[in-house]
Amino acid sequence: MQTFQNKLKANLIIFILLCLSFKIAAQFYNLPNDYSFSLLTQKQLAAKDSSVHTSIQPYIHFFLEKYVHVADTHKIFKYITDDPALDIAFFKHVITIKPPHQNFKFTLDPVLNIEIGNDYYNGKKKQTSTNSRGFIGCGYIGNKVYFETMFVESQSFFPEYLSSNVAATSIVPGQGRWKNFKQTGFDYAFSSGFVSFQALKNLNIQAGHGKQKIGHGYRSLLLSDNAFNYPYARITQQWFKGRVQYSNIYSVLMNLESASLIRNPNAERLFQKKAASFQYLSINVSKILNVAFFQGLIWQAGDNKNRQHLNWQYFNPVIYTNLPLLKLNNKNNIVIGGDILLKITNKINVYGQLMADDLSNTKTIGNGIGYQAGLKYFDFIGLKNLFLQAEYNNVSEASYVSPLGTSTNQSYSHYNQNLAYTPGYGQEIMCMLDYKYKRLFAAARYQYQTLPLKATELYNNQIANFKIGYLINPAYNLNVALGYINRNQNFSTFNGLSNQTNYFYLGVKTSFYNLYYDF
Repeated sequence: MQTFQNKLKANLIIFILLCLSFKIAAQFYNLPNDYSFSLLTQKQLAAKDSSVHTSIQPYIHFFLEKYVHVADTHKIFKYITDDPALDIAFFKHVITIKPPHQNFKFTLDPVLNIEIGNDYYNGKKKQTSTNSRGFIGCGYIGNKVYFETMFVESQSFFPEYLSSNVAATSIVPGQGRWKNFKQTGFDYAFSSGFVSFQALKNLNIQAGHGKQKIGHGYRSLLLSDNAFNYPYARITQQWFKGRVQYSNIYSVLMNLESASLIRNPNAERLFQKKAASFQYLSINVSKILNVAFFQGLIWQAGDNKNRQHLNWQYFNPVIYTNLPLLKLNNKNNIVIGGDILLKITNKINVYGQLMADDLSNTKTIGNGIGYQAGLKYFDFIGLKNLFLQAEYNNVSEASYVSPLGTSTNQSYSHYNQNLAYTPGYGQEIMCMLDYKYKRLFAAARYQYQTLPLKATELYNNQIANFKIGYLINPAYNLNVALGYINRNQNFSTFNGLSNQTNYFYLGVKTSFYNLYYDF
């Protein structure tokens, strides 16, 4: 463990030297999903004069700059910190390549997460750490092609509740499979990347390896960035001067089950593939109201030779037209739903989401339905850059699972994680406060989750999360943060049995993606 900590310190020193050694003009990445990092952008998009379709992420850069009705779109989408002097001094990428007189640009930065902490779990102390290293690069070719690539390799000693989950599920949440590191640690890596092509004025085509999120909430009941990356193609169209946006997403998912009945001992294990298709129709009814409709379909998984037998309906791009034929309890798992956003003022937005899975289970485990209601309040109580978000989620136990009478490999999942709502099912109330003052930031969260254990038994989680930090470089979200997490898991039906975690940590990291460890 001591050797590992020495490596953490060495990596941190090298990274700081790299950051200080380059003085190159800034260019910016496509808009990442990291919740805290995107708050200033969300504040601008919450205004009534913004017609951007904000319910599907990552946002498409080409469409953003086209439809935001403000004087300076450049500043809005570049994560300004309301401190121009510091922006000029620190908005630097490590490497930028821009040949003179050429319409080409490429930027490259390190990705880092160096974190150490102490976990106090049921009275026992455990030292934790994470050492992640990698890179992210992006570029433009002309004015129609954008590309991005990322690779991250990590070793971690997690808090006990998270370590137990990782061991049980065979994956690190959102980051894929792992192998043993020392006696109690985990070694894991992931990559992502995509190419975005603006084929026509109102048509964008993307292909890559990553994930999408649909909805205005912290959670999504339809399609979340909760699970691991997957190959995908995304086709997005806009009509009627951008008031209507329609997206088709085709992807290949995996169950962590053997792809064949007989495994070749001399070859790498192959996992079972399953195809998925998603359609999403978003309509700006007016300047203050957006409504949207969703369909997700997990197609029958591969056979015992991992061959997929897809019929023509898989390629059908029109939302809901497969529904009358396949219905919600077909062997191909269909999830439908929609969401709504109402901009009450330029500072206050309310949103909601509804999903339905199999509606034929009333006599067994209930229907597969879920709903969400939430509020976003920017500049809360009149204090600039104080953000409040409150959210309620309720998802029935029958949601997202394989349809009755089919094998378990048709679940709405990827790499042993739900594609949508992170806890899977149950009820959740959360309240989140974030505050930014120039480059200082602070965050506080409280979550209360009630989840079924058996038909008549429940357990609940209470999670309180506090963090303060400083944003060193907004160009690639390099920040340092000190935080505390209290998690109390209570099994009320087992004579008051509970699991309590008190976790203190200090970290230096670059944040480009969400990690959902709050379950």
